[in-house]
Amino acid sequence: MRSFDIYADSAANLTAEMIKENGIGVVSYTCSIDGVDMECYEEGVPFEETAKKYYDAMRAGSETKTTLVNAEKIIAAVTPSMQAGRDVLFVTISSNISGTYNQAVMAAKQLKELFPERKMLVADSFNAALGEGLCALYAAKLGDMGESLEACHQWIENNKLNLHGIFTVDSLKYLKRGGRISAVVAIAGTILNIKPVLRGDENGKLSVTCNERGRKKSIAKLIQLFKENVIDPENQIIAISHADCLDEANELADKLRELGAKDIVMNYYDICTGSHAGPGTLALFFLGKSRDKNSEKQPSASKFGWFKSKQKQDKK
Repeated sequence: MRSFDIYADSAANLTAEMIKENGIGVVSYTCSIDGVDMECYEEGVPFEETAKKYYDAMRAGSETKTTLVNAEKIIAAVTPSMQAGRDVLFVTISSNISGTYNQAVMAAKQLKELFPERKMLVADSFNAALGEGLCALYAAKLGDMGESLEACHQWIENNKLNLHGIFTVDSLKYLKRGGRISAVVAIAGTILNIKPVLRGDENGKLSVTCNERGRKKSIAKLIQLFKENVIDPENQIIAISHADCLDEANELADKLRELGAKDIVMNYYDICTGSHAGPGTLALFFLGKSRDKNSEKQPSASKFGWFKSKQKQDKK
C-alpha cells in the first residue's frame, strides 16, 4: 500500500479509470467559453463531454481560454492529505509550458509552515497531457510496490526525458493565436496544406519537429517517430490523446498494435494545452530513448518493463 498521496494538475489528461484505480488526486485548471468559466476536470463529470463542448466552441469561433492552477487551489486540494498525516507527491505540467510548477512550489512552502511534520515534493514532468499523466501513473505504481515518496519523485526526475509526447494539429490558426507561429507562416501553411508535427523537447518546451504536406503524412510521421524512439512497446502503456478526432485516433492505435503495442489508453486531449493546439489535434505518448540526443546513456530494452513484471507476479 502506498505510504503517500499523489496529485497532478488536470493537464495530466488521465482517464477516469486511471484516476480511480491508482488513487490520484486531480487539481483542475479553469477554462472559459465566451467569458463563462468552467472547470477543465470535475470528478463525476465525463471528461469527454467537457472536452467536446470546449472543442466545439473553438470550432464555432467562441472566445476560449484557460487559467493556470494557482497556489491557493493546490493548498486547498492537498490540505486534507496533510491533515490525515500523509505526505504528497505533486506532479505538474512542464515548467517551460506553464507557471503551474512554480505555483506548486509556492504551495509546498506554505504547506510546510502549516504542517511542519509533513512533506510535499513537486515533480516537474517536463511533459504535457498524457506525458505528464504517465509520469504520475508510473509514480503511483511504484508507490504501490512499496517505494518511498523520495524514490518515486526521483524516478520521475530520472525518466521524464524518456517520456515522449509528439502530436500534429489540424489547423494552424490556434498555434498562431498562441504565438507559436507567425501570421505569415500560418497563412502560407494553410494555403499549402502544411501540417506541423511537434514534440516536447529536451528542455520541456514544445518545438516543431517537421512540417508535412497533408494530414495523412503528418499522422504517418507520428508512427515513424514512434518506431524510431520507442523501447519495449509491448511492456508499457502507450497513450493517445485526440481533440475530437476519434476515428483517426483509433486508426493510429491499430497501427501501433501492429508495431507491438498491447496496452493502449485513449482520452480526449486535455483542454489546457488543447486550447493552444486546437480541435483535430492528435497526440501520442510513450517511453523510449532519451529526448536529449546528446545523452551518452540510452536506456536498455528492459528498462521500462518493471511494472508489467510486477503485475504478472501479483497474479500468480
